[in-house]
Amino acid sequence: MRFGVISDIHGNLPALEAVCEAMPPVDRVLCPGDVVGYNPWPAACVDRLRELGAVTVRGNHDRAVAFDGGRGFNAMAKAGVRYAREQLGEADVEWLRSLPTEQFVADGRVHVVHGHPEDPDRYTYPREFAASMLGDGVDVLLLGHTHVQGVRRFDDGVVCNPGSVGQPRDGDPKAAFAVLDLDENEGTATVETHRVSYDVDRVVEAVDEAGLPREIGTRLRSGR
Repeated sequence: MRFGVISDIHGNLPALEAVCEAMPPVDRVLCPGDVVGYNPWPAACVDRLRELGAVTVRGNHDRAVAFDGGRGFNAMAKAGVRYAREQLGEADVEWLRSLPTEQFVADGRVHVVHGHPEDPDRYTYPREFAASMLGDGVDVLLLGHTHVQGVRRFDDGVVCNPGSVGQPRDGDPKAAFAVLDLDENEGTATVETHRVSYDVDRVVEAVDEAGLPREIGTRLRSGR
């Protein structure tokens, strides 16, 4: 079975469109959270995830939009939350509210979280990935939150952050995603990471037009 893995979209529709176009055929899409926040297409990105039937968990920005308004967020992040709250319809907000903090797919072989299996808000960078993060019967742990793409393979399985679709922070401005292949007969799992270019200038212009902090767009040029 093949899965497309997309995370931290953050309302960046041009990046999401580019990723969907570049992704090979998959059986299901998995999303480790943060569909909204920062960029100016929150409703369109929610609609696209719902159309895809993506298995999605709730990220901290999804939670902020749906529940608490982003307590503890910096000014730029709060601006994105306020904008998303203004733009989303009630059905979209209800969808965000309904998202769980973790999901298991493929008979429990794949565990999807946002930050860490023990804490959805914990930033867990690839250098911190450990075999102990894999639970019983789990072959693949998928997480996001840091916006840093990385994969580590252990004797017991694989831990993967597909990187951020809509706001990479690993020095590569290209939109990030991953493809997970599960061999049901041999019980093996392989993950390939990918990057794809998209029209960053379109996002910068849309950020300005929406009245959002300009750095939301300009930072995309450096992937920081």
